[in-house]
Amino acid sequence: MTLAATVPTRRVLVVDDSKFVRATFTRILEASFAVRAEADGEAALKAIDEDAGIVMVFSDLNMPKLDGFGLLQKIRASADKRIKSLPVVIISGEEDEKSKKRARDAGANDFIAKSADGAEVLARIDNLLKLVQANQELEASREAVQQTATRDPLTGTLTLNHLLNEGRKHFSHAKRHGAALSVINFRIDTFPEFVQKVGKEVAGKLLERIARAVIATLRAEDSIGRTGEAIFTVVSPSTDAAQALAFAKRLKEQLEKAQINYNNQALSMRVSVGMATLANENAVEDLIKGAAQRMKSDFAPAGAATTPTAVTLPTQVEQALALLERVDPQRHAPIAGAVVKRLTAILEKLKGK
Repeated sequence: MTLAATVPTRRVLVVDDSKFVRATFTRILEASFAVRAEADGEAALKAIDEDAGIVMVFSDLNMPKLDGFGLLQKIRASADKRIKSLPVVIISGEEDEKSKKRARDAGANDFIAKSADGAEVLARIDNLLKLVQANQELEASREAVQQTATRDPLTGTLTLNHLLNEGRKHFSHAKRHGAALSVINFRIDTFPEFVQKVGKEVAGKLLERIARAVIATLRAEDSIGRTGEAIFTVVSPSTDAAQALAFAKRLKEQLEKAQINYNNQALSMRVSVGMATLANENAVEDLIKGAAQRMKSDFAPAGAATTPTAVTLPTQVEQALALLERVDPQRHAPIAGAVVKRLTAILEKLKGK
């Protein structure tokens, strides 16, 4: 028996509340494509979600339920790569330049008049599909390079894939030998402000300098990778909770005290740090996720009132709390109950009761 893969038929979706416009564009497009037509943006979104064969959308701007602007916004905001990258052509009637600019800013690829002839419509489709195919091939090439690259080209730190590979080795060794392993995440919270003040290129150079400064403080066995736009992750073998906490606090303090100047303009830096230490995790990814979740959020718009400084607990207390956070209540129910009793007594004492 021969099994053939089912390839979706390439379809163009026409969205317009005018039955006449839908019929006109359907007649033009049927020469080269299968056509699906819908009367409003809501129906169009449902069609796009269900029909993987749709390769392009022709849409009016003024429609009931969900207009063309809303449809564009939802397409470009989709988490599905296929949907997000769909070329969208606006069927233009008497819209003014302001409306066209708004549609272009929302992600419209092209405009075509409702009075356009068949040859023009088909030529536009052909050009757009070639452009989309070229962009998809370029993106695929970039992703392939990222999969094989070991270093982030901007900061010189490890790529996420390579950091995970290194982390898995350390995780396996720590589990096998009962050794300590910690992960520290730090985020440059003020990076968006740097971009706004000095531009993305200069902000990127500042990020590179920050990464180099942190690398200089690490041990040879530590691994650091860039895991977000301005987020870095350090995998630190043979490092227990107390040592990781001390390093995280020192790193935050040093970075926030760093002198950053650009064109005689002083730039202050805010940093969030989080850490996780090996306990009952099943993979290094769990440690990285735990460290990310524990990052103290210092985000605040420029000029906003600063939040009160957090109370710094003694290292032993921080270490004990970090261990308690990782207790599995299902596996250690008696321990959890005893801990709750002790903590309740301590809280009552602290309250003076």
